Amino acid sequence: MQSKNKAAPTKAEREHIVRIKEMPCGVCEAPGPSEAHELRQGEWHTSIPLCADCHRGSFNGIHGQQRIWKVKRLDELAVLNNTIAALV
Repeated sequence: MQSKNKAAPTKAEREHIVRIKEMPCGVCEAPGPSEAHELRQGEWHTSIPLCADCHRGSFNGIHGQQRIWKVKRLDELAVLNNTIAALV
């Protein structure tokens, strides 16, 4: 579902999002499909793959308490770095 607060992704961005969603979770490594989490809203090329729990979960999710993130000592930039390395 497209947010009213940002422009629709371009063709290149949509293709990138598809690749991100096919990847395993960048935090817990759960097999894909994953959700694409934008580090900054509307900047699709800096998206990272997250399972539903690591993305939206109240305990583990980046939008929640981030427990698994803390246990694994990860932040968004570390996961982005790993995502880019996997895409190359």
